[in-house]
This record gives sequence, structure tokens and C-alpha cells, in this order.
Amino acid sequence: MTDETPNNSTIDYSKTLYLPQTDFPMRAGLPEKEPLLVQRWQDMDLYRKLRESAAGRTKYVLHDGPPYANGNIHIGHALNKILKDVITRSFQMRGYDSNYVPGWDCHGLPIEWKIEEQYRAKGKNKDEVPVNEFRRECREFAAHWITVQGGEFQRLGVIGDFKNPYTTMAFHAESRIAGELLKFAMSGQLYRGSKPVMWSVVERTALAEAEVEYQDYESDTIWVKFPVVSLVQPVDDGVTKLTEGALDLLQAHVVIWTTTPWTIPGNRAVNYSPRISYGLYEVTVAENAFGPQPGEKLIFADALAEESAAKAKVTLNRLRSVSAQELGSLTLSHPFKGFGGGYEFPVPMLAGDHVTDDAGTGFVHTAPGHGREDFDAWMDAAADLRARGIDSAIPFTVDDGGFFTKDAPGFGPDREGGAARVIDDNGKKGNANQAVIDELIKRSALFARGRLKHSYPHSWRSKKPIIFRNTPQWFVYMDKDLGDGSTLRSRALKAIDDTRFVPAAGQNRIRAMIEERPDWVLSRQRAWGVPIAVFADADGNVLKDEAVNQRIMDAFEQEGADAWFAAGAKERFLGNHDASKWKQVMDILDVWFDSGSTHAFTLEDRPDLKWPADVYLEGSDQHRGWFHSSLLESCGTRGRAPYETVVTHGFTMDEDGRKMSKSLGNTVVPQDVIKQSGADILRLWVVTTDYWEDQRLGKNVLQTNIDAYRKLRNTIRWMLGTLAHDDGEEVPLDRMPELERLMLHRLAELDEVVRSGYDAFEFKRITRTLLDFMVVELSAFYFDIRKDALYCDAPSSVKRKASVQVVRHLFDCLVKWLAPMLPFTMEEAWLDRHPDAVSVHLDQFPQIPADWKNEALAEKWRKVRQVRRVVTGALEIARAQKVIGSSLEAVPVVTIDDAALEAAISDVDMAEMAITSDLVIAHGEVPAGAFTLDDVRGVAVVVEKAEDRGLVKCARSWRYTADVGQDAAFPDVSARDAAVLHELKALGRL
Repeated sequence: MTDETPNNSTIDYSKTLYLPQTDFPMRAGLPEKEPLLVQRWQDMDLYRKLRESAAGRTKYVLHDGPPYANGNIHIGHALNKILKDVITRSFQMRGYDSNYVPGWDCHGLPIEWKIEEQYRAKGKNKDEVPVNEFRRECREFAAHWITVQGGEFQRLGVIGDFKNPYTTMAFHAESRIAGELLKFAMSGQLYRGSKPVMWSVVERTALAEAEVEYQDYESDTIWVKFPVVSLVQPVDDGVTKLTEGALDLLQAHVVIWTTTPWTIPGNRAVNYSPRISYGLYEVTVAENAFGPQPGEKLIFADALAEESAAKAKVTLNRLRSVSAQELGSLTLSHPFKGFGGGYEFPVPMLAGDHVTDDAGTGFVHTAPGHGREDFDAWMDAAADLRARGIDSAIPFTVDDGGFFTKDAPGFGPDREGGAARVIDDNGKKGNANQAVIDELIKRSALFARGRLKHSYPHSWRSKKPIIFRNTPQWFVYMDKDLGDGSTLRSRALKAIDDTRFVPAAGQNRIRAMIEERPDWVLSRQRAWGVPIAVFADADGNVLKDEAVNQRIMDAFEQEGADAWFAAGAKERFLGNHDASKWKQVMDILDVWFDSGSTHAFTLEDRPDLKWPADVYLEGSDQHRGWFHSSLLESCGTRGRAPYETVVTHGFTMDEDGRKMSKSLGNTVVPQDVIKQSGADILRLWVVTTDYWEDQRLGKNVLQTNIDAYRKLRNTIRWMLGTLAHDDGEEVPLDRMPELERLMLHRLAELDEVVRSGYDAFEFKRITRTLLDFMVVELSAFYFDIRKDALYCDAPSSVKRKASVQVVRHLFDCLVKWLAPMLPFTMEEAWLDRHPDAVSVHLDQFPQIPADWKNEALAEKWRKVRQVRRVVTGALEIARAQKVIGSSLEAVPVVTIDDAALEAAISDVDMAEMAITSDLVIAHGEVPAGAFTLDDVRGVAVVVEKAEDRGLVKCARSWRYTADVGQDAAFPDVSARDAAVLHELKALGRL
């Protein structure tokens, strides 16, 4: 039976059929319908109803990583929030109290910049405005975007406590952030130190690793000659002497290579590696006028000598090997010795594990004020250097604006024309490199020069290159003993081992970062944020007084962190302490410390949440961002991670795998997708993609999801239409036909896939399985087969009742299973089926009875479906050859030469399964031209026409049977259909 109605009868048989009836539209109209559902959820306060319905259940908490409150959401936000919503909804519908509290990161440079831009547009100067007035404007700016983004997230279908989100700028949050910082101070983990940090000249602040991204950058490269000036080493009696056999080295130069010429004024040593082979070389031919000349002796790593010579356009002759012992005995002179009245200090040779012969010369120019490895190498040797009479102090050669200081004689304020500059306010190269190179050429110290395009750190906010700069900052120790034999690093590494990572590769990624990371630099030189609310003496020692700390936190709780900057704050907080001895620190906390502390003032302080969280979910870049800072903050104050599980997603590329950018015109804006197709289409894309990796999105990808959605929607629509005839009657399992029991078995199997998939955050596995089930097993198999019974059978038919009952179970399961992923469509479908219901999202996933599972039945029907595939394949050929139109016009003759397959179908109405009017099982020789399938051995099919076998078409069901006309009351229908009509007549329905 098809959905069409026969028109060749004097009776309107369509009125006697149970045809689908539903107002659920085929055309979704999501852009218009979804906002109405959002409003409905808000009007009924669905979030509050969810909390009330879940009261007393086990809590499952996904802690929201806070987005930044400074603009409309982009596709990355949409991906992130949809994934989170799917998780919280899926656990809520599986018996948990799965509360979602959205949060926002509000402090930091991007917002500060926006306000500064507004100032500049009005001709105002930020420095002339009271700091708390400036901070108020930053707060208002963030508050505006929290409202905007909150609305955009809810339009995506996200359900959460948007009336009471957490924000890092809330007074309570600022108090708790300060309190967390004070815990580090009181435990001795916080210290003031001077070491190279990543510094943004453009933004005038230190940066954390998480605030840096790497972009291609073209650097000036130089090879510089450092002359050997002494060659001595200590002996057992403490007396020094010339190293025997090494006098020829006194005439040589050690050649270094660097991509940062501006750091040469900060040079204090040269590093070598005992693992590298070095040689003494003599220049024999020189073509470069400013470079080395014939007769000069130079020391290189042997693996790099030829390459370096080519750069300088010289020919080198190797004289002999130079041992590590000899290199360690050398003292060099700075190439700028005497320039500007400075650089008179000796330059020692130091062994370093970081030196390689992969590039350069095999020697590393060491400027301890401009690089972490340089700093570490210098500090490791500091005691020995002082014993040798070498000053181990580290110079401050570059200021916060990128200008050379007085510690760079000849290039700083004493330079004619003013101090040279490394980077200007626009992030462009200054004149520092050229000034250094010009002076090296004048002093015959430049061996060669060039340019190199390489990956270089840039600020992720300004997108401008940064520098490494030695400057006093506030740090947290990574390797200080915390009193129990552990360090922050060891605690964090243990916490990583104790955490579940999805995907598992994330564990190794963050472990490598923690293993190698330097001390955590916390201070920023800005105005908008939580201050490092401590007092320090002249030596950097922090005041440790719980009463002072409490006064600070109490004030922040009542007034916000603005209290730190108010007039009289120092005296107010210090109380009886001598104010002249203590300096109030005015640096701002790294915003990653803010977000890393959210677990404290959200998970711990909200009674509707719990600590630790069950899961954190963010982009994979947060291994060095929020996951990282949360881990360090929590391990430093609580000894463990604030999460049990970490889930990461990749980034969204265009359809060609390119990064999205406005300049390329390849961005996908979530607001546009929602306006054109609806949020559920965007959500369907999210849950059908391999989100753990980078995903692709564009017009074609969206169209694929639109097509899949239509099939899914039409399946639901047909079920709703069928269920219009559901009277709620239950057929016991043991009275159900096998096909219905098979469908219930499949629901039991799918229930396991769905629940395990949600547990594993494998949404693609769930959606792919359910979509395939709906299209292949329902629409093209079960529904197709059962349409005849559902439409045509009598009201008393057990088969029809059982089928309606199974469709009811199918609808309930599928709609609820899909509700976390497609909340709008499933809500619409649920309310169509249950007009008096509140919301499908208040329901739980169905509990599948254990006796639905029937592996023996499933195995039998695997064989039945094998035979059916051969039959339907033959029917397709016959239809294509115009032998038949509808499959009901056919009578397949099936020859079976496989005992197992024949046994499986022995009690199955295969004509019903193939949707034919009859089907004949034959034995013996396979007829010529019979249809077969290579992967189903022993089955062959010949399609005959029903009319050729003397069968007549029923005017009601359109099946061809031998018993049409046997009932005089209804001479144009089959006996089955005549019996149905008599039953309907007796019920007064005909």
C-alpha cells in the first residue's frame, strides 16, 4: 500500500484507511520557529524547571570556560557552546542534575584598548583620567557584550543560568581572585624577580605563553666575530696559566649567529656544546669588502663552517680541531668594546645544553636579559663567574617602549639622534637592528648578514611581534618545595596523570608544556583587572599578614577591585604597619590567573555546582590557556586539578581547509547561518563532525546537513502522522510479530550506542547511527513494510496495534535521544505529539526493558534481510526495465539453495517483507537470467507480473490477490480488505 488513495471505486476508500495525519510541517521554517521556542523556554523559565526537576540527583557539572566579553560571537563560539549544551542536556536527561552556568572573562587588554580607542577619538588622554573612572568604563563595556553574547548563545539553543552567570569582574569574583593570589603569597610561592619575559612593546605589558601566537616573520640575521683575548684555565693548585698548544687561538675569533641583532648590546657570554665538533679555520679568499679578510682565523662548528663561509662569500681552510676544554678556557672581548664608553667587560665561554649545530655557527650569543635559555645559562654559571671576577649582573638594555637604555652605551639616550628602537608603537621594525649592524661593520666585527623568514612570537591581541625583555615582574615558582616534598610542577604533572583527556593525545600535549614551562609570570602593566593586591618591601619581600589580607578581600567584596586604587587605600589596608616600609604593588594580574581561578568562586561558592568539575571543554589551544592556568592555580592552592575530564575541540576551517579570515572572505558567521537555515542546522553540523580535529564549514557542508535534516524531519513527521491513530493500547511482547520485536531489539541496541556515545562525548557516532537507522532501517525497511498493515488492517488487528505501539516507542526514543543535539526540532515534535506537555527537555531518556534484547531473533532476521536484498534488487531491475511499475505488481520467484537462509524465511511472509503481492519459493535449477548478488550465495530471483499469475488488484489496498470479489458487499477488494470494511461498518465508521 502506498500513501496514495485509489480512485477507481464507487466507495471513497481513503476514508477507511489509517493514513498519516499531522500538522507537523514538512518544511521546517526553523529561522521563524526557533525564536518562538527560545521565548517559550524563557517565559516558562525552563532553566529553573530543570533545576527543580533534578533536585536531589547526583550533580554532573560542566564548568564553562569564559569567553571574552568584547564582541559578537563567531563560529568558534558557536561550536564550543553547542558542544557544551549537548553535554549538559544529555546528562540531565540521563538522571543527573546537570547544571550549566555560563561565564565571561571581563578583564584585560582588549577591553582596555577599546576604551583607549574611544578616548583617542574624543581627544582624551587615558593617563589624565582617574584610574577608577577608566575602569568603570571598561566594566560597562564588558557588561554590554555579556548581554549581547548571552542572547546569541541562547539563540543557539543553549540552556543555562543566563540570569545569574559568573563574571570575573563581579565584586565577589574579584575578591576571590585576590584571595587566591594571596594564598600563593602566604605560602611563599609568589616572588618578585627579574628575568626575560615576553613583552609587547605595542601594548606595553608582559605576556604569558597563552597570550602569544606564532606567525611568519622576516628577521635580519647576522654572523658576528667575537675576538679571543685570553686563554687561561685553572689548575689544581689554583694558579692559572696559558693553555698549552692553544696559543694560535689567541689570534682567532669565535663567530656567533643571531636573528635578533638588537640583542648584541646585551651580550654577556657565548655558549658552546661539548657534544659538537669544532675547528679552527683560516680565511683564504674573501669577496666581501666589509666581512672577514684573508688570514683571519675563525672558530666554527665543523658541520656549519662551509655554510657560514658561503654566506660571507669567503673560502675557509681548516687548520685543526678545537676541543671543548679549549673552548671553555677562552675569554672573549665584546665586539663593541670601547664603543660609547662601554662594553669593557670580559665575555666568557660557557657550556650549554641548548647549543646545537642545526643552524648558525654552533655558538650561541648569550644575552641573559633577552632570552630564557640565555638567562638560565647565565644564572647557572653566575657563582663561577663571580669567582672569576666577572660581574654577573644582568643589564636592562631595552625599556618598555622598545628603546635602548643607558645599559646599551652608544645606542641608548646618549646616541646622536636619540635612542635606537627595536619595535615602534605600530609593531613595525625600528632602527635598532640597522644601528647595531652599521656599528658592527664599522668595527670589522660583522662576518656576514642576511634575512630569514621564520615562525616568530606575536601578541595574539595586537598581532604584532613581541620581544624578550628582562624586567622586574611577579612570578609563581614552578619548582619550589611546597613543604611536602612536592612542587607546583610535580603536583601539576600528577594531576595530569589523574585526569581523563578526550582525545587522549591532549594529555601528552599539556604534560609537555608543564614539563618545560618557566615560572609563571603573573604581573601585567595595565589598568583594567584585578591588582596583585600585595605589599612588598624594597627587596621584594611580601607582607604576610592575614588581617591585612582579610581587609583587602572584604573591601573587594563590597566595592570591587577598584578599592585598591582608591585614595587612602594603602593606609586603609596596612592598618598599623609602617606605610613607609611597604610599597603597594600596582601591577595587574595576568587574566589567565583570573580565569584560572573561576573554579574557586564558581564551582566552590555556588551551591548549585560542585568542586571539582566533571568536565572542562574548550579548544585545543587551551592546553596552554585555560586548562593550563586552572591546573596551576588549583594545584598551587588545593594540590589537584579542578576537573576530572578535559575535552578539546579543534578549529573551524573553510571547505578547502584554510583558516577563516575576513580578508579571504571565507568566514562563516553563525548569525547568518541561523537566519538562513536555523540553529538546529548549525547544531547538526557540530554533532556530525569530528570536532576533536579541525573541522570544515561552508556552503556545501551546510547543504549536506540540510539534506540530512530533511530526511530526519520527514521520518519524524511520518511517525507523528501514524501516531495520530494511537489509542495507547499495549500488545504484550510475546504476542507481537517478529518484525516488531526486531525493532524493539534494535532500540535496545541503539540505547547502548547512545548512552555510551554521550559518555564518551562521541556525538558523531550517535548521530550517524541514528540517522542511518532512521533512513535505512525505518523509512526504507520497517515503515515501508508496515505501511500496508498500518493503513489497511482492521482496528482489531494485532499486527497494526503492535506496529503503532512500536512506532510510539521509536518516536519516544528517537526524539529524546536527539533532543540534546537538536533541541528545537525535538521540542517541536514532542509538543505536536503531546500538546499539553511542558517540554521534552524535562523528560528522561527511556528505560529500555531487558527483554527487548533478542540476539537470536536478530541473527535470524539478518538472514531474512539478506534474502530480501536479493529480491528488492531484482525488483529494481524490473522497475527500471518497465516490466513493473509498483512492486505490488510483481510476484518474485525465489530459488534458494542455502539451507540456513531457507530455514530463516520459512515462517516469514516474504511477500510482505518485499512489499509484493505474492512471492514464490522455488527449488531446483536456477532459471536463466535470474537476478543474484555476489555477497548472498544461494539466492536467485526472477520477477513475474502479478496479472500474469491471474491475480487481481484490490481497489482499497492496491495489492494483487486471488480473492478479490469474494465478498459480494465489496466486490472490488480483497477478502482481507472486505473483512476490515465489515468491521468498520459495525463500528459505525463506514
